[in-house]
Parts: sequence; C-alpha cells; structure tokens
Amino acid sequence: MALWGGRFEKGVDAFTQEFGASLEDDKAMAQEDIKGSRAHAKMLAKQGIISGDDAAAIDAGLEKISGEIANGTFAWDVNDEDIHMAVEKALTADIGTPGARLHTGRSRNDQVATDIRLYAKRLCAELLEGNVELRRTLLSVAEKNLGVVMPGYTHLQHAQPVLFSHHMLAYFWMFSRDYTRLVAARTAADANPLGSAALAGTTYPLDRDYTTQLLGFDHAIPNSMDAVSDRDYLLDLDYACAVSMMHLSRLCEEIVLWSSTEFGFITLSDSYSTGSSIMPQKKNPDFAELTRGKTGRVYGDLMALLTTMKSLPLAYNKDLQECKEGPADAAKTLLDCMAIASGMLETMTVNASTMLAQAGKGFTAATDVADYLAKKGMPFREAHEVVGKLVLYCEKHGKGLEDLTAEEFQAASPLFGDDIAQDLDPAGIANARVTYGGTGEAAVRAQLGEAKERLAADEGR
Repeated sequence: MALWGGRFEKGVDAFTQEFGASLEDDKAMAQEDIKGSRAHAKMLAKQGIISGDDAAAIDAGLEKISGEIANGTFAWDVNDEDIHMAVEKALTADIGTPGARLHTGRSRNDQVATDIRLYAKRLCAELLEGNVELRRTLLSVAEKNLGVVMPGYTHLQHAQPVLFSHHMLAYFWMFSRDYTRLVAARTAADANPLGSAALAGTTYPLDRDYTTQLLGFDHAIPNSMDAVSDRDYLLDLDYACAVSMMHLSRLCEEIVLWSSTEFGFITLSDSYSTGSSIMPQKKNPDFAELTRGKTGRVYGDLMALLTTMKSLPLAYNKDLQECKEGPADAAKTLLDCMAIASGMLETMTVNASTMLAQAGKGFTAATDVADYLAKKGMPFREAHEVVGKLVLYCEKHGKGLEDLTAEEFQAASPLFGDDIAQDLDPAGIANARVTYGGTGEAAVRAQLGEAKERLAADEGR
C-alpha cells in the first residue's frame, strides 16, 4: 500500500500505478531529494519537533540511501510511485520509527518543489559550464584565423568581405547572451519552497530561513500557494535552452553550408562526419544536422510546459508531474549539442584561400566603390546609382568590377581615378572598417580583447 493508503480500501491496478508514477523521471534528482530531507530533519530537531536522536538516525539512514543510489545498489520499485516515497519507505524500513517522523510538517508538494528547484540549479550550473567551454572554442578559432577573409552575406547573397574571425565572434556574443539567460534561470530557481507544506503552510514551528541556509537557497518563497505551484523557473530554463539551441542551429546551418562542395570554406574532421552506405565519396555533416534537428525537440519542451501550465488553478495539481521531463531533456540536449559544436569548430580545417577567392566575387566591392565616389564629393545616393549601373554593365559583359579598365570606370563617372583599383581588394575592403564593432582587423583585435574580458568575468561567476 502507498504511503497515502490510509484513506483507501484498495490500491490501483498495475497499469494505473505505472501511468501515475514519476519514478523514472525522478531518479535524476534523487540526490536533491535526499539533500532536502536531510535539511528538513535537521531543522525539525533544531526546532524541537523531533528528537536529536531521531534526527541523527534519519541523517545516517539518508546518507546510506544516497550511497546506494550513487553506486547503483538501491532497490527501485515502481509501486513507490515517486522518489519521495521510494526514499521514505526505504528509510523507514531501515531505521524504523524515526524514519516515519521525517515527513512531519512537510507535504510531497513542497518536497517536490524543493527537489526540482535544486535540480534546476544543478542543470543551470552544468549548462553555464558548457556555454563557457563553447565560447572558449569560438574565441580560439577566431584568434587563430585572424587574417582570413570571407564573403559576408545578406539574403545568402554576397554582400561585403568580412574577416572570418568577425563572423565567429558574432556567435560568441550570441552565446554570451545565452549565458545571461541561463544565469537568470538559475536565479529564478534559487528560492526555497520547503515549509509551505501542501499549500497553506503548517502549524509546526518550522524555521524556513534555516532550511534556506542549509540548502543554499537565496531566500524563502513568501507565499505557500505560489511556492508549491510555481514552475516559472522551469519555463525560464526551457526558454534559455530554446534560444541557445536556436543560436546553435544557425551556427550548424552555416557549418553544413560551408562544408558543402558549393562553398568548400571548411573541411570537417572525420570525427565529426559520417559516410554513405551507397556513395563512397560522401562525407556528411551529420552532427551539425542533428544539432539543427534537435532544436525542434527543445522548442517542443518549452511549448509543452507552457501548455501544461496555462489553465492550472491554484495550488498543486497532478499536471505538474509533467513539468520535470521536458526541462531535463532540454538541458541535456543543449549540453550535448554545445559539446558537439565545440568539437566541430575545434577540429575543422578552415580553407582560407577558398574563402578569399569567394570574397572577391559577387560584386562585394560595390559599396566601397560607391563610397569612393562619395568621398570625391558625389552625393551617396547618386553614387549608389552610378555603381548600380556599373554592376549591370559588368553582368551584361561577363565581368567583375576588378576586371574593368580605367576607361570603363571613367565612362561611368569622371570622378574615378587610377587609384580605384586599390578599393577592390577584398582584404583591404574588410580591414578598412575599423569603427567599433566593425570587421577590420584593428576593430576585431579590440573585439577579441573585449570578448576575453567578458569570458573571464563569466568564468569567475
């Protein structure tokens, strides 16, 4: 019979028992459950609600169970329904009456809320570490390839030459914002619901500030109903994971494109590629594609929890049992994908000559040619028109801007001089953009310094 079986004359059937159980999902936060129970027992003894001897027996018993769970010798039973019942039943079987006193002044509602908050904080800590490692890799790749020039794109069309390092650093700042979101999710979880009981608090003289201190929470939640029914912090975690996966998907989309025959910008390591069962020549960017695909499941985790929460009346409802699997899945998926992305970036070969060759195609110098005329006094909008006609001329005659003679330039505008040729070099075009945040080498070096400072600050949190 379940721990709540006093009210019932018979138990549920096997299928219903399995359907209602959350034990498999709960196992991931078993240590958090034990940590919360040890803190609760210590507080009960401090307040004189249970004896010091009972508290000592409970603590020793819970420590033993913790070790058994850690080494895989703990006997799980689906009939225990959830982690809370499993641990309490094992404890009582081991130490007797003191174990039956553990749940004094506590409900599974505030117990599970405590467990999940502690678990969410752990997940956030792991994700923050993975985020830092990924950004460390991005910085390293950017620093190693500072002189590499590539085409920058808008609408997936050649736009202007940029430094490959500048492109990599764009992702560094994306993931830096993701770090901030993960910190916010951890902060949201950092509040203690223990002592709220089922929904209304308890008549026992609990010291919630003491358990807050023991469990390392920032503060106790001031409203007992909110404490047992709030899952906002899991939505924050899901959202942070979803945004970070979106950034990873964008990065992996480019890895897929760049590794293709059409682009040839990078060559992926064999360790992060697969082959074809029928086409011997194939080297597929499967792990980049998988990361891109797994973004959908993390979005789904967020939407599932939003949908679960949308109509729940206060306070606790069994629906909330469904809040655990999604965030755990989102966090694991993101953690794995960040590791994969870091590995791909760290081991790929950058084909600098291919990038440079492409950087000069597609009239990427057009803006600089227009700027040339503007600097000679022509209004920019007029200069834009002149260069647009030059590009049209080139397209009709199968030429690039770099192929035009001085006479052809001067036919478009007498302001063109022989020095126009120096404004057509892709590296020169990229490196001329030295304003803060620009793609010129001087600006990128400054950006690298700023990025290193940001990473060091985050590593120190």
